[in-house]
Amino acid sequence: MIVSWRLRRKSKKNKNPSQEINSDMEIMIPRHFCCPISLDLMKDPVTLSTGITYDRESIEKWIEDGNLTCPVTNQMLASFDQIPNHSLRKMIQDWGVENRSYGFERIPTPRVPVTPYEVSDICRRVKVATQRGEQKKCQELVRKIKNWGKESERNKRCVVENGAGCVLSACFESLASVAMEKDEDLLGEILSVLVWMFPLGEEGQSRLGSIKSLNCLAWFLKRGDLSARQNAALVLKNLLALDQRHVNALVKIEGVVEALVKLIKEPICPTATKASLMAIFYMTSSSSLNEKMIPIFVEMGLVSLIIEILVDGDKSICEKALGVLDHICDCKEGREKAYENALIVAVLIKKILNVSDLASELSVSILWKLFKNYGERSEDGDDDAEGGVVVEALQVGAFQKLLVLLQVGCGYSTKKKLKELLKLLNLCRVKLDCFDSSADFKYVKRPY
Repeated sequence: MIVSWRLRRKSKKNKNPSQEINSDMEIMIPRHFCCPISLDLMKDPVTLSTGITYDRESIEKWIEDGNLTCPVTNQMLASFDQIPNHSLRKMIQDWGVENRSYGFERIPTPRVPVTPYEVSDICRRVKVATQRGEQKKCQELVRKIKNWGKESERNKRCVVENGAGCVLSACFESLASVAMEKDEDLLGEILSVLVWMFPLGEEGQSRLGSIKSLNCLAWFLKRGDLSARQNAALVLKNLLALDQRHVNALVKIEGVVEALVKLIKEPICPTATKASLMAIFYMTSSSSLNEKMIPIFVEMGLVSLIIEILVDGDKSICEKALGVLDHICDCKEGREKAYENALIVAVLIKKILNVSDLASELSVSILWKLFKNYGERSEDGDDDAEGGVVVEALQVGAFQKLLVLLQVGCGYSTKKKLKELLKLLNLCRVKLDCFDSSADFKYVKRPY
């Protein structure tokens, strides 16, 4: 059977009209060149124990999803071994070369995937090199692991599943306790690999979360080059998510807070900004730390930085920034700083229903904290505090937007806050006498 494939020829002018090819013509691909699962041209054909050939990526995903049978024959697989079909691959490559005038390119010869045995062997050699102090040899081995990861996601999974993360964490801790500046290059290489090594396992987590390792990570965060600072932030973000003890140990290291805020103030790339926001999120989420940490972040101008990010940030950054701001508004100092920013209410209202469900819920939570506690400013002698924030919210359409959010559906906790916000806005609208009290009354009655 033959499978057809419609291609569009590359837009290159041909001087000879007789040699021009119709850009909409159909190219016939032999069916045995296509994977039975994806029906796409195979790039790395492998044969199972049942004798059927598949593209490696497709059959690996099939097996990883828990299937134990051959997709074509439905027979139970006696073995999950995948034998490369070199003859078929060569035929596909030759066919691609013959049809390159139609836009095909020769499929590159795939690299042989790394095996668990190879990973175990290189881990053993890294241990030996570390114990003997052979930094140059150790760096070569780490680079080899790094290159494996670059080749394919399959290699990354194989490396992680066979304990390389624990070995590299132990190596990192060992080198961090000697002379960080002397072994900066090697430590930087290990750091770049550890970024995709999580989860590390209990021993690896313990090694990387030790005081020595955390001090080294903080050192890179403060003094490393751009790439090292980004990698340090990513590793810290992943590490802090695992255990609150790592958070408690990290906040005691001098200069870490400043370094994280600097990554937001002077961004390297979106990835580094997100990692820094998540690290701050974990540092401000602990009830035992937020009263201590939030005033520090507020004093460093984090509230203004977050609002600037929210103005034009993408979905992922907005969600993380709103999460941090929600924690900051748990404290009086954080709310006071938020009140001072002229954009805070307008930005929060704009994010509702425009980013994601999570962003909407976080925006409502922040508004609820600001409006619920606006009376504390009046008690401090600010006579205009009671009306300023609420009037601004009414002017930018907060009442209508919050009402829509309540009607379209949201979580129980968010719904409860929404109802309180709507009641507060309605009462303040009448009290401040800045809007027609009869306006929207028929809509106010609906959710209650």
